[in-house]
Amino acid sequence: MDPDSWSTCPFCDLPVPSSQLQWHANDHFHDPELPQQPLQSLPNEHCNYYGGETSRDKGEHEMDEKISCLIGLQTSSEFYKVEPGLMALLRNCLESETENSKTILSGYVDHFQSLDSEDAGWGCGWRNIQMLSSHLLAQRLDAREVLFGGSGFVPDIPSLQRWLEVAWEKGFDAPGAAQLDHVVYGSKKWIGTTECAALLRSFALRARVVDFGPKESQSVAGTSVDNSNVDKSEAYQVLMDFVWNYFSNENTIQFDQQHVLISEKTPLYFQHDGHSRTIIGVQAKHQPDGVQTYSLLVLDPAHSTIALERSLKKKIGWQKLIRKGRNTLKKPQYQLCYVDPGIASEEEMEKLKTIDSVFFEL
Repeated sequence: MDPDSWSTCPFCDLPVPSSQLQWHANDHFHDPELPQQPLQSLPNEHCNYYGGETSRDKGEHEMDEKISCLIGLQTSSEFYKVEPGLMALLRNCLESETENSKTILSGYVDHFQSLDSEDAGWGCGWRNIQMLSSHLLAQRLDAREVLFGGSGFVPDIPSLQRWLEVAWEKGFDAPGAAQLDHVVYGSKKWIGTTECAALLRSFALRARVVDFGPKESQSVAGTSVDNSNVDKSEAYQVLMDFVWNYFSNENTIQFDQQHVLISEKTPLYFQHDGHSRTIIGVQAKHQPDGVQTYSLLVLDPAHSTIALERSLKKKIGWQKLIRKGRNTLKKPQYQLCYVDPGIASEEEMEKLKTIDSVFFEL
C-alpha cells in the first residue's frame, strides 16, 4: 500500500492517512465526544481497514483481521440492571419461604428481555446467550479473558450474530451453519442450543448439549405418535432429576441448616419448540406423603425485567414468573446447553467443532 495514500474513516468520514487509519478509528471507541456509527449499519468492507491494509490471503491472517475488526466494532448490549442483583433478590425471596424445601441457585445472572423495537418474537435464543454470558463474565475469570475478545461486556444481538458467523467460519457446527445458510447477521432467524454451543466453543469454552425426548423409533418421518397412555408426569421426572443432579453436582452439595445454596454450575439454556428460556436454579419440596417434587427456576426473555425486579422486591407474584413445576412441561422434546469448567486446548478445540449431545429418553 502506498504510504502516502489516504482513506476515509468509516465513523466520521474524515480523510485520514492510511497508515494512521487504525489508530484514528480505534480512538472513536475511547472518545465519547466523537461521532460513532453502530455495528448494525457499518458496511462489511470497512473491516478491511483494520490492520492498515487489506488481507491478501483467505487463510488465518484474514480470520485474525476479521476478529480484530469485530472486537473493535462490537457494541455492549443495553439492558436494565437490577440492583443489588436479580439473583440476590431471588435468594431473599426463597429464604423467606417457610415451606420444607431445598433450593440450589446459579451465581450471578443478569436478565435480558426481548424488546418490541428489536427482537420480539425471534430473539429469545440470543437473549439466553446474553444471560449465560453475563454469568460467565461475572463468575469465571478464565471465561472473561477469552469471551468476545476479552471485552468484559455482553455484546448486543448484532454483535453476537457476527460472532456466530465467525464460529461457523472456523468450522464449528458445520451442519448447523449450512442449515441457516451460513448467515444470521441482520436477520430474524431463530437459533437454539447448538448455535449457543458453537458460539461459546469458538472461544474455547466447553459448552455441552443435552437432549430429552422420545425414542427415535417413536417418530416416523416427522409424524407424531399418540402417547396419550404415557404418564407425562413420570416421563418429565427424567428432566427434573437431571437438572437437580446438575446443580447439586450429583448430590455433593451439603445443605446442613440452610435451605438455599449457590452452585458453581452455569445456568442452563433451556430450549423447546417455539421458545427458549434460562434455568437459573432448581427447588425440591418435601410433600406430606414423603414424595419430593421439583420446580425449575427460570428467567424468561419474554418477561419484563422491571416487572421481575418489582415482584422480587415486594416478594409478591415472583413465583408465577420464575417457578415452573413439572406440570408446565408439555413439549415432546427439550434441549439444554451448559458450560463445563476450564478452557479447551488446541487439540480439544478440533473435537469441539462437532456438536454432539447426550440423550435422555422421556
